[in-house]
Amino acid sequence: MISSMGYVFIAARDPQQWLSYGTEVLGMMQAPGMPAGDSVYLKIDERPFRFAVVPGEEDHLLCCGLEVRDGAALDQLCKRLEEAGVAFAWGSAAEAGERCVRRFIRCSDPSGNRLEIYCGATLDYLKFVSPQGIAGFETGCNGSAGFGHAVLPASKLEETHAFYTELLGMGDTDYMNFRFSEDPADPGLGLYFLHADNPRHHSLALFECENAAGCIHLMLEVSTVDEVGYCLDRVLARDIPVTSTLGRHTNDRMLSFYMMTPGGFPLEFGCQGLQMDWSDYTPTVSATPSLWGHKFAL
Repeated sequence: MISSMGYVFIAARDPQQWLSYGTEVLGMMQAPGMPAGDSVYLKIDERPFRFAVVPGEEDHLLCCGLEVRDGAALDQLCKRLEEAGVAFAWGSAAEAGERCVRRFIRCSDPSGNRLEIYCGATLDYLKFVSPQGIAGFETGCNGSAGFGHAVLPASKLEETHAFYTELLGMGDTDYMNFRFSEDPADPGLGLYFLHADNPRHHSLALFECENAAGCIHLMLEVSTVDEVGYCLDRVLARDIPVTSTLGRHTNDRMLSFYMMTPGGFPLEFGCQGLQMDWSDYTPTVSATPSLWGHKFAL
């Protein structure tokens, strides 16, 4: 089973925009010890990096890195993919070294989202020092809960959902039809929330649409409401578009707001997300995304 959403690779026409945004707005740290060059690596915990931004012709999400517990789990997952006829390829030892992991494979889900599935993540234990004074991000013990979550476009929603649940072993947390109006006849678009093998309410969500940026949004979680407010002040001071006002979600109780990133997709910045016990949980269906707030600029 997938244990966490470990990292993302992002293509950028100007990676330095992400360095400024990541450190000055989000409060992430430029990762020391990562390869020099035009790429930008951003750190938030004991892991060497969580966001890798590499030069590209267009701004978009390149891939998500999904972590499994160990080599045996990765081998078992590969066997399931092979039996299901899903193509995958092993990354080279040099590429694994660049990602600070022991081994990884590349594949794509049925909607075309590119994935890297890995085991043996390195912990560098270098002290996280936020340029904005953030004490820490919520990532679990030794980063075991991942950097947060990702919401990916899924034009083939049911097929893609089956890929993550039946082949990758992720679990259903919640489902909703996300509506864009108050009209009760609005059918909305399907949205699956999936959990990994950690207490985070969801590490991945699948939204029934196509998206040129390759990402609906990414999420980072901090420890206090004040840190969310300070970040919102930094966003407003820089005239960064706020794509959703402050609010509290229904299903994971996250208090958050959404802002635009240099990558052409939003990022959710929040706190107080639920910590779940999966041993006694029944998946839910939510009728509305938020208890209050979260007025989206669609």
